[in-house]
Amino acid sequence: MFVLINLKAYPCDPVEIAEIAAEVAETTGVRIAIAPQAADIASVAQIGVETWAQHVSPVEHGSHTGSTLAEAVSRAGADGTLLNHSESRLRLADIDAGLRAAERANLETIVCANNPRQIAAAARLDPDSVAVEPPALIGTGTPVSKADPQIVTDSVEAASGVPVLCGAGISTGEDLDAAGKLGAEGVLLASGVAKADDPRSALEALVDPI
Repeated sequence: MFVLINLKAYPCDPVEIAEIAAEVAETTGVRIAIAPQAADIASVAQIGVETWAQHVSPVEHGSHTGSTLAEAVSRAGADGTLLNHSESRLRLADIDAGLRAAERANLETIVCANNPRQIAAAARLDPDSVAVEPPALIGTGTPVSKADPQIVTDSVEAASGVPVLCGAGISTGEDLDAAGKLGAEGVLLASGVAKADDPRSALEALVDPI
């Protein structure tokens, strides 16, 4: 199981969480990655933890003020990028262009989607993985694996062999275990670790079932 922790724009210390993630990953052998703000990618990557961008823009080098260039996050140390998170939605054509940008920069990709129908469309664009995240459950502490397990199983079927991650409301080891039993190959979470009073304990408890 792959565990990707999205720090969003939460008021946490990205380096501290990166250090915790690196230590837990080394101790447990679990693949754990951190997705910090773009400005924090370099400092997080220097810790040695797998580092992802929260987004890259569907652009090439050129006149694109305010864009997040895939090559720039790669130079900063990112290993991969999320695309189309529900808080940073893209049109289908821009998802495709974002994937091509990530490919140019040798970044691994996860395309987020709301439901199995969108998962099917995203999977046809050939990302490395897709993540199903019903927006209504994000940040609620209620995982989709409990609220509506069929969304996960249907997404796995719709992805046609593209690995599926389970997001929205993931916060415990029980959630991670349930996602795996439904066919997910990883989880995408944020507040369960980034907003935890004790991020180390939260992360250790999360990966304990693996």
